[in-house]
Amino acid sequence: MDTLLLGCPSTAKRPCCSLPSDPLVLTASHRVSISRPDPMDRLLESFLGLSDSTSTLSLDLSFDRLLESRPCDSDQNDMIERAMRLGSVLLEAGKRSARKRATMHNAVVWALPPDLTTKVFSVLDTQSVCYAAATCTLFRKCTMDPLCYANIDLTAEVPRVNNVVVSTFIQRAGKVLQSLKLGIVPGPTASPGSSQPLVYTIRNSADAPGFSWNDKRSRQGKESSSLTRSCLSSLSGDSDAPGARLRRLHLYNIERMDNAALCAALSACPSLLDLEIVGLHVELRQTLESVSKYCHLIERLHFEASKAGRDDSLKWPTCNDLVKNCPHITSLALRGFKLHDNKVRVLVKGFHKLKYLDFSTSYSITGGFLRNLGGDAGGNQLEVLILRDCMHLKEVEVARMCTAVIAGDFKILRHLDISNREGLASEGDWYHRCYSTSGIPVKQLEEERPGFYLAAEFPHEGSFIDIEQMVANEAYSDLSSPSQPSSHTSDGSGTLFTSSTESSYNSDQGSGNEDGREASYIIYEESSDEVDFLVG
Repeated sequence: MDTLLLGCPSTAKRPCCSLPSDPLVLTASHRVSISRPDPMDRLLESFLGLSDSTSTLSLDLSFDRLLESRPCDSDQNDMIERAMRLGSVLLEAGKRSARKRATMHNAVVWALPPDLTTKVFSVLDTQSVCYAAATCTLFRKCTMDPLCYANIDLTAEVPRVNNVVVSTFIQRAGKVLQSLKLGIVPGPTASPGSSQPLVYTIRNSADAPGFSWNDKRSRQGKESSSLTRSCLSSLSGDSDAPGARLRRLHLYNIERMDNAALCAALSACPSLLDLEIVGLHVELRQTLESVSKYCHLIERLHFEASKAGRDDSLKWPTCNDLVKNCPHITSLALRGFKLHDNKVRVLVKGFHKLKYLDFSTSYSITGGFLRNLGGDAGGNQLEVLILRDCMHLKEVEVARMCTAVIAGDFKILRHLDISNREGLASEGDWYHRCYSTSGIPVKQLEEERPGFYLAAEFPHEGSFIDIEQMVANEAYSDLSSPSQPSSHTSDGSGTLFTSSTESSYNSDQGSGNEDGREASYIIYEESSDEVDFLVG
């Protein structure tokens, strides 16, 4: 290669910057280069001095002559490989120098000082911070500040992060961590009054919109971007651990999370104010016990079951402890569980600050807990009550509550949702369904409470098959593959209806066996296959 470079025709060198005339202002590098010029510098300068018009042809001819001078193929192949490596090294050196110069340029022309730049980045979402960090070295240094990771949101529609990514971001945040959101949220978030499930399984992640066939093929047999039960382990530690000051924790459809891992995470978050759990294979009773034991400051609790109508684990002591130890709860949502009226009454009457209540898709609720609410006890502060798609909700109980509202109870209540895709249950037999508000004093309610909003969407009577057939189909669905999200159909008048074969309820009215239910939870092994976090 020396022969190649030295044998090239001489060309004019590029003009270089003139050195300072005063020898006192010469830098150390200038003095070294003048006193002892480096042969590599001269060689590289000669190489770079080739003009663009002659360099390509000259290099090709010189390289061919050198190859022909080698007697055997192995020597020629070795020369070709060394030439390619040298070109790659020179290319990387050029890119590295360009980045350094760009960083110096950005530092000069960027209008904001580093501290203010960091403050701007701290109000961006996590993905935007990652984009900024990949832009230039200046921005990357600013994005390393813990404030940029105070509110971590790594949710996505398809698996994209793993435990290493979560741990890295949590450690960057350190003790300034305020909010953490993890998991898979399929599609747009449902509206507050809707019971549209957010449950998602990793098995259908490859069917998400925008997921290419190549991505599907590359993920067959492994999910290296999936979170496991230890994804929250970085929250734990001493009093200065990241979880000590965490205020908001939202977890969505992390299938490999279990009761023990979630309990350990909650034990590290004594300052938690907002907890949202959707689609995790964890038990209601154990989760509420952990909240009651460790999260005494909590104000918002949203828990949605992974499979509606399966979990009947809630017990009286758990309800009493939760009311006693977490008196600041103002928003409570327990969706998709087998909740009985007597236990629900303990919760509603016990939380004196309760404003928002959502028991959508709760299987066992009849509405009996609504009696005698709205007085001096708990329930008088309710502003929003959602009982959407509660299969056993009785029309007579709803009518009694509306009568109480007309009489002056529930003075703060402004939103009531009793919509049901299978109709309301009648007084004597829940198999007999009611598909209208004829038994509810709607007109009187409108007159007495003009600002009151009553959501009551029902299917047309007879628009789906017999209730006994529905129960049989539900029993069959327990043995079949995981159900797909139900599709609602509109009749054009704004009323939503669906086939009862799509019901996600469990028809078993018994309490169930805890051992059998716990055995149904899938336990996954930890995966050591980790990948980098890719945004976009």
